[in-house]
Amino acid sequence: MSTSIPQAGIKASEPLRPEPATVLEVIAETANIKTFRIAFDDPALAESFSFLPGQIGQLSILGAGESTFAISSAPSQKGRFDFSVMKTGVVTSAIHELSAGDRIAVRAPMGCAFPTDDWKGKNVVLVGGGIGMAPLRSLLFYLLDHRDDYGELTLVYGARTPEDLCFASDRRDWEGRADLDFAATIDTACTGWDGCVGLVPSVVEEKAPSPENAVAVTCGPPIMIRYALQSLDKMGFREERVYTTLERRMKCGIGLCGRCNLGPKYVCTDGPVFSLAELRELPDEL
Repeated sequence: MSTSIPQAGIKASEPLRPEPATVLEVIAETANIKTFRIAFDDPALAESFSFLPGQIGQLSILGAGESTFAISSAPSQKGRFDFSVMKTGVVTSAIHELSAGDRIAVRAPMGCAFPTDDWKGKNVVLVGGGIGMAPLRSLLFYLLDHRDDYGELTLVYGARTPEDLCFASDRRDWEGRADLDFAATIDTACTGWDGCVGLVPSVVEEKAPSPENAVAVTCGPPIMIRYALQSLDKMGFREERVYTTLERRMKCGIGLCGRCNLGPKYVCTDGPVFSLAELRELPDEL
């Protein structure tokens, strides 16, 4: 793993000890995705906690279990943090039952972050689909908070239908920014939608961001990532300048269970952020 990818942040706890926290707000993003705004119960920990974009956390509920999610909020936001959760199984179903004021346990931050220091002075292209926008949301907040450090910013975010797009209030803000080239797209045209229409990789190719002095990050469903990588390659983006995140493969979060290995690498300790060049050296298990 490249040593340029940072592993930083003030950890909430010992690696195996979840810290008690409280849900402050629940935001319904889509029919099966909710964002949970959370704060640690310990005021000192809540104030001192920090993370970098791309890092993850483990959410656990007594009797249901624990699962891994990307932190989706702005690293500059103190005192609280967001996790955006798609309802897919036992743990996520239990999390979706939570309301403001309910308790949850958190282990965070874990994993490495996007190498944003290495990207200074470069253009950044973000390509997201569905719940894959969660880690990109945190990254975009970071880039906008440090806007003068980066060149042109491009974001293409898509889903099957308008109802499947997350972060409605954020998208309204992004659409109004002159310093961000943002396109939201849906797979097929429908009544009332006046944005882009087409699969995410096709829209990326239509926008044709230059690979010169640029990096690209793609997160989303595996099939979208596969075709987005092909589109980026076609446009001339070099493998060492294309990144993705594999947090969905993570289990224990600290490299003990061995269930997230890709050849000699462990996603929880060597990732979840990887460049495409790094992934090409590993077994093709994606």
